[in-house]
Order: sequence, then structure tokens, then C-alpha cells
Amino acid sequence: MRIVIQRVSRASVCVDGSAVSQIGCGLMILVGVENGDTEEDAAWLASKAARLRIFDDADGVMNLSVTDAGGELLAVSQFTLTASTRKGNRPSYIRAAGHETAVPLYERFCQLLERECGVEVKRGIFGADMQVELVNDGPVTIIIDSRLRE
Repeated sequence: MRIVIQRVSRASVCVDGSAVSQIGCGLMILVGVENGDTEEDAAWLASKAARLRIFDDADGVMNLSVTDAGGELLAVSQFTLTASTRKGNRPSYIRAAGHETAVPLYERFCQLLERECGVEVKRGIFGADMQVELVNDGPVTIIIDSRLRE
């Protein structure tokens, strides 16, 4: 699994012109599920995202987690995070997990993140054509891949 975490001052998801979810200050997390990913990957990423210290403390140092900062959470599935651009200019999504694997792992990631942070994780709509709008605060953007575990 691969996630892109963005510290935001606000973020929202619309489908067909209607707002589906929105948050204020917090984390906007894009979630890509690959073939072979497991619940262990989801758990590791949820724990990492919950504890990532990318919010400023009183001294202006990135030393607080989203929970410490009282932030909100929005997670959106995004199969394009699994893209391979090795050959040519047209990305291949062959590594993207099918719905039967991706939906449960995306939902499990959200559930585990809720448990880790103690707040609701707002969501997009899996597989929908979504319009995501956000204001990246910083900007702070972190990419984490459960297969690299750095």
C-alpha cells in the first residue's frame, strides 16, 4: 500500500457537484492499494500516519501528530498511486488491486486510523470520479510505501 499524506488547512471531496466530505485543519490522505497488500500493510500505514509529527508545536517546530494538534482526517482511495511509468509515457496500473481486495483494505486502513486517532476519518467514495480540493499547509507532503518501510 502507498499513501500520500498532505497537511492541509482544509480539504473536500465532491462527486457530481455535491460535497461528500470536508475537513478543516488536518491530514488529507490518498490511499493506493496494490496486489499482494495485506491487513498488516494497512495497520502499519495507519499507525505511521497517526503518529507522524508534522504539525507545529508552540515553538514552530514540526513536533506534533494530527491527534496532538486536534486535526481532522480525510482519506481518499486513489488507484493511480500504483502507477508504473517504466515503459513509455502511458502509466500502467497493472499493480493496482481489484475491488475485491482494495475496498476492504482501504476501509480497514480508515478503521484502524480512526482507532489510532480517536476521531472519525472522513472518506471519498471508492471508485467514483471525485473532485478533490485542498489547501496544502506548508506545503507538507509525505509519501509512505508499506513495502519500503523507511
